[in-house]
Amino acid sequence: MAPIRFLLHFVFLLSILHVCFATRRLNELVRDSSNLLEYHNGPLLAGNISVNLIWYGNFKPSQKAIISDFITSLSSKSSKSQAQPSVATWWKTTEKYHAKLNKPASLSTRLGKQVSDPKYSLGKSLTDNHLVKLASKVASSNAVNIVLTANDVTVTGFCSGRCGTHNSAVANTVTANGKGKKYKFPYIWVGNSETQCPGQCAWPFHQPIYGPQGPPLVAPNNDVGMDGMVINLASLLAGTATNPFGNGYYQGDASAPLEAASACPGVYGKGAYPGYPGDLLVDSTTGASYNAHGTNGRKYLVPAMYDPSTSTCSTLV
Repeated sequence: MAPIRFLLHFVFLLSILHVCFATRRLNELVRDSSNLLEYHNGPLLAGNISVNLIWYGNFKPSQKAIISDFITSLSSKSSKSQAQPSVATWWKTTEKYHAKLNKPASLSTRLGKQVSDPKYSLGKSLTDNHLVKLASKVASSNAVNIVLTANDVTVTGFCSGRCGTHNSAVANTVTANGKGKKYKFPYIWVGNSETQCPGQCAWPFHQPIYGPQGPPLVAPNNDVGMDGMVINLASLLAGTATNPFGNGYYQGDASAPLEAASACPGVYGKGAYPGYPGDLLVDSTTGASYNAHGTNGRKYLVPAMYDPSTSTCSTLV
């Protein structure tokens, strides 16, 4: 199966597009959102899922905290400590995909293991095979492994065609009787675009390379690269939850599908239009724009998610 790639194109009079899988023609992305995503009979993520983080390259502790707090914010258990609208409320939309199948199921997440590779053990220029190798470092069942690459790491297709990817790989485990057993696990890769292509992968916190040239928004965690990573990671997590192995919910060509969040390109709040992310909340102290509260007082910007119960792109604000 071809990797599921998350792309970000900036096109005049169209939109700033967040799209999964490989590059596709832009006119294919302008469509009616009603009954947009089809189910392809595969499994969805369910149960208690561990989210493991693999940090590749140099990240400051404060940068790691932005991502780890976001993962913690997904849990419904943490929703009581989050002001509304919250990251946990946004994530609950993924459960509606199970309900659409008349198979209600809960999906909870927890922050799992964190592995750091600050010495760039595979170099600073990575391929998809390298990403699989890194993701396999903490492979386990009932888990999603996320590879996060630092701003000085190049990855095949990064910036020119994608800001991240989600896919699956096969790992081996040893059973009690000593025999090996293979299983599939989903993984995600997201790159830090701060110095390489913020105009492609960190919009709306950086002015886009192409398209309408509105002023960039202030990033809620004061880090354009990391706040951009959160947006891309959120979209890829939604795609992983609802299409973990390429045969869940998606629309279009299986090698270049629209998924739960990429079906709503460039939309973050009501009133969004090409080049404008929508009407967002603004922090009165910092001037930062956001649409979701998280744990530890964090604020984040998450993409609209396609709601299968209403056949519309649902926003928190």
